[in-house]
Amino acid sequence: MKMIYVVDPTVEDREGVKQYLELSGYEVHVFEDLHAVQVAISRQVPDLMLLEVQFSDGDGFSYIKKMKQTHSFPVIFVTSRVAESDRILGFELGADDYVCKPFSFKELVLRVHALFRRIDVSVSSYRGGSTWVLAGSVLQFDEVSHLFTLDGSQIPLTAAEWRIMSYLVSNSGILITRSQILEHCFDYSFESYDRIVDTHVKNMRAKMGPMGPQWIETVRGYGYRFAGKSTSSLPGKGSEGQE
Repeated sequence: MKMIYVVDPTVEDREGVKQYLELSGYEVHVFEDLHAVQVAISRQVPDLMLLEVQFSDGDGFSYIKKMKQTHSFPVIFVTSRVAESDRILGFELGADDYVCKPFSFKELVLRVHALFRRIDVSVSSYRGGSTWVLAGSVLQFDEVSHLFTLDGSQIPLTAAEWRIMSYLVSNSGILITRSQILEHCFDYSFESYDRIVDTHVKNMRAKMGPMGPQWIETVRGYGYRFAGKSTSSLPGKGSEGQE
């Protein structure tokens, strides 16, 4: 059973979300502030967090920015902050979805279902780890054990970054457009969200160090391409990214 943390200062919202999620078979814990959920996370990490932005003891944006430094579980913002700039910021900080209030409880549950399906498909796309080489550098990628190493050093990725890297790796050598990444990894296809993809790729490259831009090449005006060369055949590799 998937465990979900719902963090919202408004009792009606958090209890309504809790009720609908529990009816769908999820284990749900609710919290009214950021301090309470942080204590809970220190004891047990959830499979997913649904998070408001505005709290009396801080803001969700700053909290997620700090939390993502040590944890990679997915996050959906469910918030009254509805401006486009807020939605883009939420995605840039590593959110997996952004739901504006007022919202439909049924639609929110469907979004949660969809997120877990994407994660499950991403994990099941590999039967084992894969090893890649590029200019004397060695990259190992294994979604089953959730390990990503570059030249022996483990690279921490957020849930969104995992999906992007998985998509690029599984289509190694193929040009992947920003819109394809949005549709495949986020279920979004709006041009205004292209910068979200660029921000995630920038963060991934930074974590990979000086070799980052070589592993994930920019195809100017189009998108990105994973440039690693597999040391063995990659199961499931095909033409999914091709148009």
